[in-house]
Amino acid sequence: MIRTVNLGKIYTTEEVETTALNSVTLKVDEGEFVAVMGPSGCGKSTLLNLLGLLDKPSSGELHINGREVSKYNERQRADVRKGTIGFVFQSFNLIDELTVFENVELPLIYQKMSSSERKQRVEQALDKMEITHRKKHFPQQLSGGQQQRVAVARAVVAGPRLILADEPTGNLDSSHGSEVMDLLTGLNSAGTTVVMVTHSPEYAGFGHRVVHMLDGDIVAENVKERHDA
Repeated sequence: MIRTVNLGKIYTTEEVETTALNSVTLKVDEGEFVAVMGPSGCGKSTLLNLLGLLDKPSSGELHINGREVSKYNERQRADVRKGTIGFVFQSFNLIDELTVFENVELPLIYQKMSSSERKQRVEQALDKMEITHRKKHFPQQLSGGQQQRVAVARAVVAGPRLILADEPTGNLDSSHGSEVMDLLTGLNSAGTTVVMVTHSPEYAGFGHRVVHMLDGDIVAENVKERHDA
């Protein structure tokens, strides 16, 4: 599903040039759950942003579903994201002025889907995440765990084949963190590919494979047994 070849990212300012990612080669197969670990500043989130087409690489190749997409412009990248990729962030990234239902519906509006189909899909996603009873609430009326459930519902509502999760348990206590991991492993068991950045060895253990990064490079990979959620 994903293949990178010598993928690199350099950030340049007037005074300094910083290599965030250094010639990373990685393959993620359809249906895998891959955890990416490493210290702060090692390039984990940069890699995830490139895989999610939120940013363009400075060098190398990025293949998604057999297409080389590293040179795509923003409109082309957006088209790939809409049909393929869902995102879950540490900070939830919910819109305070929108209800739970409206937050989850947002990706479908961008796809110009009919209101009746949007309603059906949102209700299915909320039901899957067991948060339907909060659909008329606003994000600030929810607990952290509930907000992340809404964020996961928004990520899956369009039926993406790939979920990219950046520290999805980082702002949660252990109980709510375990709930989110159960949600992600359940989605993966149903066939969705998951790539997750995490600092937690415990949560990394939910993946099939753990990729370790340091100073912009992949320095080790460990294949793990499937964790039963």
